[in-house]
Formats: sequence, structure tokens, C-alpha cells
Amino acid sequence: MSMTGFESFDTAVQKADIWLKELSRELGADSKKQAYSALRAVLHTLRDRLTIDEAADLGAQLPMLIRGIYYDEWDPSKMPVKDRHLDDFLNHIRENYRGDPQNQPEVITKAVFKLLRHKVTEGEIKDIKSMMPKQLLELWS
Repeated sequence: MSMTGFESFDTAVQKADIWLKELSRELGADSKKQAYSALRAVLHTLRDRLTIDEAADLGAQLPMLIRGIYYDEWDPSKMPVKDRHLDDFLNHIRENYRGDPQNQPEVITKAVFKLLRHKVTEGEIKDIKSMMPKQLLELWS
């Protein structure tokens, strides 16, 4: 049975649900709300450190609802953020994450990056990683 009565919306909801379920499992989270908060915090932090073109390239590969989360509150005039150190990156995630406080920003980031490695093309991940300082590359392993 259709959730919305509109196939494109139903498909978008199903794809987003798959992403959140996978991330919930990876985080050991007991709710998709925590996974949503983790996904949003990491995607925004990553997006803001990419060039506008690269941010748009990544956004183009995300499912419709996840893409909406990704672009929410985006201000391209402030991109890319210049602070490129691991601690700065993780602090932005800590500030934006509204889930279980037991989840550390590094754990959250690694889980989201793992999800992206499985869902986004290898070429896009390579492009993103090429723009990141060495300190941040360890989060992709």
C-alpha cells in the first residue's frame, strides 16, 4: 500500500529509510532519529568543506530526501570553510549532532563515511578525499 499516494515520494521515503536503517545498525543506535542526526551533522560538515562544484556533485548522488537534508541551511557564499584540521571538523559535528551524547563525533563520522562509500560512486569518494587534508582521511578507513 502506498504511503503518500505518489510513487516518487514513496520511493524517496523508502530510500531514505534504507539509509537510516543502515546507519542505525552501524552506529548501534536504537532509533532512526539518532541516525538522522548523525547523517545530517556529518553531511553538513563535509559539504561545507567542499568547493561548491564538488558539494553539488556529491548532492547529485544522494537520494531525494537525503539530498534535502544535505542542502538544508546551505549557504554557498560561505564555502568552503577554511578550518581543515581534524579537531575543527569533529567539533562542528559535535555542535550539530543532536543524538545520543554517548556517540563520539569520530565514531559518527566514520559510520557516515562508511555509508557514503557504499552508496556513492567510487569516483565521487575519490574526488572528495582528494580535497581533504591528510588528518581527515583517516576517518574514511
